[in-house]
Amino acid sequence: MKLSKLLSDDLVLADMPATTKKEAIAYLIDRISQQFPLLDCEKISAAVDERERIENTSYGHGFAFPHARTDEVQRMYIAVGVSKRGLTDKTPDGIPLRAVCLMLTPSNISQLYLQTLSAFARLARNGEHLKKMLEAQTPAEVIDVITNSGVKVDRDLLVRDIMVEKVISVTRETTLKEVANLLYKHRVGAMPVVDEAGAVVGQISNRDLIRAALPDYKSLINNLSMAPDIMPFDDLLKAAEKKTVGGIMNPELATTSEDTPVVELAALMIFKNLRMVPVARDGKLVGVVVISDIVSKIIRG
Repeated sequence: MKLSKLLSDDLVLADMPATTKKEAIAYLIDRISQQFPLLDCEKISAAVDERERIENTSYGHGFAFPHARTDEVQRMYIAVGVSKRGLTDKTPDGIPLRAVCLMLTPSNISQLYLQTLSAFARLARNGEHLKKMLEAQTPAEVIDVITNSGVKVDRDLLVRDIMVEKVISVTRETTLKEVANLLYKHRVGAMPVVDEAGAVVGQISNRDLIRAALPDYKSLINNLSMAPDIMPFDDLLKAAEKKTVGGIMNPELATTSEDTPVVELAALMIFKNLRMVPVARDGKLVGVVVISDIVSKIIRG
């Protein structure tokens, strides 16, 4: 199904008179209220504001995707607003915010919302689409741009709909000190290891670092009373700038593709007790899925 099939002229603004994203959201909710007066738009606004406080929905590339899953609606509503002047909000990539796509879905629907959000993200990644949307003079012309883009909403929820594309990765030559710093800085528990060509060759985790410091951890567990006086972490800390990932990484790592159904991947992660799975395209790393993504994006929304 084409993304444009989910849009209607009545819920599209070709040049909304807003200066901030918050104002733009208010204009779009007001437009929804005009078309569907039975909806409680005060509660809808509160739900959207709550979601914005949890995480900024500015995507980059000039787009923002504010949204809410709420019991105040019984089906999906999408309103799109274009700002020819640009909004004043800060954005992840520094590109002025020009298009705001508001999505409202029932609380019990996650798949269609994620598929639609993924479709909008694909639309946003091609700068020509935004350029043409800014040139459009009417709601119908804005929708025509989206129609002509050919962007579709997938039938199934796929890995590409929830994966993280900006991946922190290391190589075999990365030192353990650098790994520890990256794990701490980015608040992640594991990272993919790639070779010179960008192919995934394994992973390194905080557990691997601790295991490197406690190579005889099984004997320590069995003989806690015989634990050494000097913490074994000291030895690791002294060698952290010399030891590298290649010596302790886990080379046995499952990977997945962008077209893998999320249900299939979730089952694999549970069965193999995986917290992170790299996503590869033509053998090269293009993203990761961590178990918390399935919780935050599908269950929380």
